[in-house]
Amino acid sequence: MCTLSFMLNLNDLFFFVRAVEHGGFAAAARSLGIPKSTISKRVAELEADLDTRLIHRTSRSFTLTDLGRDFFEHARAALIESETAEAVVRSRASEPSGTVRISTSVPVAQVYLAAYLPQIAQRFPRLHLLVDVSDRYVDLVQEGFDFAIRSHFAPLPDSGLVQRKIMEEPIILVAAPAYLDRHGCLDCPRDLQKHHGLITGPRNGTWALRDTAGGEERVAPLPRMTANESAVLAASAAAGLGVTCLPEMLCRAELESGRLVRVLPGWNCGSVTTTIVMPHRRGLLPGVRAAVEFLAENMRRRQ
Repeated sequence: MCTLSFMLNLNDLFFFVRAVEHGGFAAAARSLGIPKSTISKRVAELEADLDTRLIHRTSRSFTLTDLGRDFFEHARAALIESETAEAVVRSRASEPSGTVRISTSVPVAQVYLAAYLPQIAQRFPRLHLLVDVSDRYVDLVQEGFDFAIRSHFAPLPDSGLVQRKIMEEPIILVAAPAYLDRHGCLDCPRDLQKHHGLITGPRNGTWALRDTAGGEERVAPLPRMTANESAVLAASAAAGLGVTCLPEMLCRAELESGRLVRVLPGWNCGSVTTTIVMPHRRGLLPGVRAAVEFLAENMRRRQ
């Protein structure tokens, strides 16, 4: 078994992992810019060296065998370790370089990354930033991302990933001055029950409010609009449709311009936490570390 491990070609592992990550030889070949036959041949030689079938492949399907799935996890880890080993040697003699794969949500991309990614690219010209913006759940390990920036209202589950808390900001109540002129100002949380509410979903029709002294109130405004996108709620509130709850950063521009004002400033609707998560080994790569440190420092500064 030890002799066999030394016989394996690291290039063959690379082609096998890329084929699995891209869902087939053709897609991997296009990504790498090499002939499909090269990848197919190298994977076939890997299977021959191992004397086992790793992939069930036909003209229409490409699926891993049970053993292939187990082998894939270890092969990918071996590639990450080899990248890390090389990076450790080169890190002192060269600036951060290579591709950094980042996953993030739409609000984080709009509010933070749109401003900071160009700065990272200018500071580290040898970095290639690959950013996937989506509100879907992303499996960092399975999909090959170096790190993700996630905003969440409850603690993240223990997933085996490294978690680095970047900031925590309040969720505040806001409305347009014109709306308050028409419907009256609010003196206490119970007044919200007579006001139009712009809410994020059926389950969020009741707002749990807390004040700075630790008091709590649960109130249900009159539902005026339901939307699961913060920019829509901010624009609707600025248009005078009602009161809404938003993370402070997502409506800071409207507050500074006067299009929105804070309602019941002694109360908030909880808080939202922003965390960077990554597989442990990825954080050792200089390019990943440079991007993470830059974002962490600058996002905290904007609170």
